[in-house]
Amino acid sequence: MNDTSDRAQRLATLGLTDWQIRTGGALDGARASSVKTTVVTAHDDAPPEPIEHDLLGAGVPETNAETEGDKQPVAQDTSELSGLDWDGLADWLAGQDHRGATQPVFGIGARAADVLIVGEAPGANEDEQGVPFVGRAGQLLDRMLFAIGCSRDTNVYITNICKFRPPDNRDPSAAEIAADWPVLERQIDLMQPRLVVAVGRIAAQTLLGCKTPLGKLRGQLHPYPQRDLGVLVTYHPAYLLRSPDQKHKAWADLKIIARQIGSLASEAA
Repeated sequence: MNDTSDRAQRLATLGLTDWQIRTGGALDGARASSVKTTVVTAHDDAPPEPIEHDLLGAGVPETNAETEGDKQPVAQDTSELSGLDWDGLADWLAGQDHRGATQPVFGIGARAADVLIVGEAPGANEDEQGVPFVGRAGQLLDRMLFAIGCSRDTNVYITNICKFRPPDNRDPSAAEIAADWPVLERQIDLMQPRLVVAVGRIAAQTLLGCKTPLGKLRGQLHPYPQRDLGVLVTYHPAYLLRSPDQKHKAWADLKIIARQIGSLASEAA
């Protein structure tokens, strides 16, 4: 079976036949060569504006969580995290204030994988099960990953910027993001991924420290601030469920992600 028919069969099996596979353009000819290299413009907007990195500053939503009696986290001493392994880090997180959530949602997947998927915050299903991306959006994410030969069971690790569900499924606040940021940073230290995929606006803007719209962040490989690590950006699957007409753009993003993964594999060979 050739690559085209195999890809079509994958999409048909997953019910993703409405995802448009475009050929013959710049998208198919582009390759990533380094963290600071532009991969391709996968949207019709003007080229992305330069990003001025300000982690936990520019990209963090200004949520007025206190208005509904919503308790915000107090800054904790996280200096001990640098000495914790995976299990120790998960135990430390479990011992923190749950901020009204049922339990922390630490992450799931292959801890030695090259690819780290970072979402925004747990929803109701994730809060109940303690696992990221398990609702309808999670099912779509799994299908998206499967379409490019990836799986949380084998070759990616999945987590969120925030480890506890914000009340009423609202966007995480700056204080919540800041409270959980050291945990994500330690996860990255332990995992040593070679590629981060930011899923959704909040994840992308927080990781890159910017206010640039998600549409202008797509289609290029960004340097992760202060790390020799690349970041690619795509839409959150929850957004795609609400806006199925945008799936063709997400498929363009997936092709870029697959190409970058292939490039990393070639470098390692």
